Amino acid sequence: MNTPTMLRALAADHRQRLMRLPREVSFPEGTRLFDEGARADRFWIIRTGSVELDTYVPGRRTAAIETLGHDELVGWSWLFAPRVWHLGATATTLVRAYEFDATAVRSMCQDDPALGRAVTQWVGEVLAHRLRSARTRLLDLYAPFGAGSAV
Repeated sequence: MNTPTMLRALAADHRQRLMRLPREVSFPEGTRLFDEGARADRFWIIRTGSVELDTYVPGRRTAAIETLGHDELVGWSWLFAPRVWHLGATATTLVRAYEFDATAVRSMCQDDPALGRAVTQWVGEVLAHRLRSARTRLLDLYAPFGAGSAV
């Protein structure tokens, strides 16, 4: 199953309204977009390039969780209190993206409940997809060989 993109998840009128808000940005390879625990005040839709999500592991390097690419949402923590990043993110290539101010998007969603429901549904679908992906990766890494087969 593909990651839910804004293009597939939102009706054309909602998408058009949201696309009035972003500014185009670029990040050189190796740029840190955000750190786990920092204030989540924006999000991005990747136009080109890739971004790696990671998590802090005490006593070790950060652990890569997932790599995101074209049309994918980078950052969902801006939508939910306490609005701090749950992961970190680094550009693994040159990235071009649309950057959205989270306060402006939340305000727009509050003023238009239908848009708010659509955005919340989209971000929820992204979260569900990423949770399924993480669970699969964990099973691949840690499940005993043959654990899923019939005995």
